[in-house]
Amino acid sequence: MRGRLAAAVWCLLVATAAWGQQGDLLGRASLVVRGGGATYVGDINEQSLFGQVRPAAGVGVKVRLDNRWSVRLDGMYGTLSQTRDWQPERNLGFRTRLVEGSLAAEFNFRPYGGGSTDYQWTPYLFGGVALFHFNPKAQYADPHGDTSWVALQPLCTEGQGTTAYPDRLPYTLTQVSMPFGMGVKVRLGKTVEISAEYGLRRTWTDYLDDVSTTYVGSILLEAEVDDGRLAAQMADRGAAAHVAGIKRGDDSLDDWYTYFNVSVSVSMDALFGWMRSKRCRN
Repeated sequence: MRGRLAAAVWCLLVATAAWGQQGDLLGRASLVVRGGGATYVGDINEQSLFGQVRPAAGVGVKVRLDNRWSVRLDGMYGTLSQTRDWQPERNLGFRTRLVEGSLAAEFNFRPYGGGSTDYQWTPYLFGGVALFHFNPKAQYADPHGDTSWVALQPLCTEGQGTTAYPDRLPYTLTQVSMPFGMGVKVRLGKTVEISAEYGLRRTWTDYLDDVSTTYVGSILLEAEVDDGRLAAQMADRGAAAHVAGIKRGDDSLDDWYTYFNVSVSVSMDALFGWMRSKRCRN
């Protein structure tokens, strides 16, 4: 799958370069600023695409290839969290900052782009590939009642890297996802456009929330994990301790996240056209 994603990225780059040689790239490029929210769907929230909404924002560059197709490069920063477990007896929850960089193609349902015969608004679809970084944390209360957010990945809460579970490897905090979704955009004059879109991110990790498989028990964690007592406390946060081997998460499904936003796009020509080299006059 990752090989296919790499091939898709290469095709998008080649297409952009080819079209850049055919015309005025600055005139067909736009600076895009986005603001909206992000949500998480996974083992702690299996019930709704709109769980706990957290703020997210981004900036990017879009290049119009013709009145149907565009290529876009975006960066996004936001937060994912779920503090209410849909299975209350587990009492699990997490929060993570998320940084994403994506490359995607955008397809307009209607001819759109500023020509005399083009429409001034259109629905559109987009899809591509993204690289994102996350670091799930959970709130910990020490014996004195002071609380802090503790990074969960180093605690190996499901026995990752222990002798009892050699097949469970520590998960990496930088992963690949596949963004796709739809939106509507409207042109305001020749240089500005606004759009509203909703996008899903299909990931290939089940550990956005640090929950995937089974409970491993406090004895193993305290014996083999650095700061094992803290690891045992963060692995099993229910009112009553769970026996090792009891289901903690569902490893048959990977986690997802969503990003919905409203954006403003401004033509690069309008922003930076003054930087063009002026022709010499005799």
